[in-house]
Amino acid sequence: MSEALKGHVLVVDDDPALLKVLGALLTQAGLTPHPASNAKDALALLARRPIDVVLSDVRMPGMSGMELLAEVGRGWPDVPVLLMTAHGTVPLAVEAMKAGAADFVLKPFDREELLFSLKKALLHASQDPEPTRGTGKAPDGLDSLLMGQSRAMTEVKALLVKAAQGTATVLLRGESGTGKELAARALHENSPRRTGPFVKLHCAALPDTLLESELFGYEKGAFTGAATRKPGRVELAHGGTLFLDEIGDVSPAVQVKLLRVLQEREFERLGGTQTVKIDVRFIAATHQSLEDGVRRGTFREDLFYRLNVVPLWLPTLRERPEDIASLSRHFLDVHARTNGRPPFTLSEDGLRALQAQPWPGNVRQLQNFLERLVVLSDGPVLTGEDVARELSRQPGLAPPPVAAPLPPSPSDPVTLESRRKDVEKEALVDALKRSGDNRTLAARLLGVSRRTLYNKLEEHGLL
Repeated sequence: MSEALKGHVLVVDDDPALLKVLGALLTQAGLTPHPASNAKDALALLARRPIDVVLSDVRMPGMSGMELLAEVGRGWPDVPVLLMTAHGTVPLAVEAMKAGAADFVLKPFDREELLFSLKKALLHASQDPEPTRGTGKAPDGLDSLLMGQSRAMTEVKALLVKAAQGTATVLLRGESGTGKELAARALHENSPRRTGPFVKLHCAALPDTLLESELFGYEKGAFTGAATRKPGRVELAHGGTLFLDEIGDVSPAVQVKLLRVLQEREFERLGGTQTVKIDVRFIAATHQSLEDGVRRGTFREDLFYRLNVVPLWLPTLRERPEDIASLSRHFLDVHARTNGRPPFTLSEDGLRALQAQPWPGNVRQLQNFLERLVVLSDGPVLTGEDVARELSRQPGLAPPPVAAPLPPSPSDPVTLESRRKDVEKEALVDALKRSGDNRTLAARLLGVSRRTLYNKLEEHGLL
């Protein structure tokens, strides 16, 4: 792999020799390895410092790699986990993907293939995620997956129940943060395919070359680093559901291959000649206007019609303000538990303050805001004053206090850029102070990924 990689990789294996080999390999590639000989030490290390990717063996004494995967998903949902195994099979891969693994690597591993998988994971980690933070695996049932009793949500749930019973392709549409991934999971969990795998792929997170291999898999020798045959997400979803998020970002070249899969239910792996037949239910999602893409020539019209068999629109939060009360109670309970805080309740004036906001980031933004309230408030009752205090610190929700204009000074000009940097640095320092210098928590408080936080800390000389 020619280009240098950057990032912190937590390597978990009970074999000291393998830890040493992996550490040298990752260091040579430009990565920073952090070794742990068991899952317990790995979790302790995750709590102390930010990690970009976890690379763990499956079979270890004590807590296994699959159990570690579940713990990482609960405590650090935006950290991708790669599993290593000497017993690589498609059923094991399906089980790992269903449990939330980003990828799996076969032992004995090939250097280029391992770095290839790490590169994909780092690309995913660099995206701002759309997590269901702290909730763990969503339980069955529409009401537990898609909360809200407003008329808009009631209509969506009724359509989901009807669509779930068939096999037609569903296109989920709506603004970012409206819960399209939860709707996709609700479709799967309420369908006859609920016992099969639910496999998801964020199409915007990968460039064409990686996206194609992720979708269709590859044969040994298909490209540098392809040391063994590897199934793609389409193959892993056989008998279940494949969720393609941000389908509007797929390039025309990949669109052609997706169209064939949707039409013929067959494909070839990269570098292969054998046609693979699949039984997969497709669900796609986008916040973009695919009709505009068709008019501009960036999205194939025939693919659009193949995807748009059953279109479902997810309402924005501003279209259903009456659901803010139930959503807030749910998120306050979840975040109090995950952050080790006592239960919180919301006063009437606090709820009115939340309902008065436009929430351009929809449910995701409300969820992150409430987690911030849980972490930073004394409790147990969150008042309108508490909400107003945190709103004033969050750009885009409440206007910041107007500062008195500084007198002009030719020797020290005040530019917009310099003022922006001052405010940004102040926000970083405040978040680090409030989180007790816990970088993961600081990133959550600021509403950014850990990678973005570290870039900003380095930019402002705070590392």
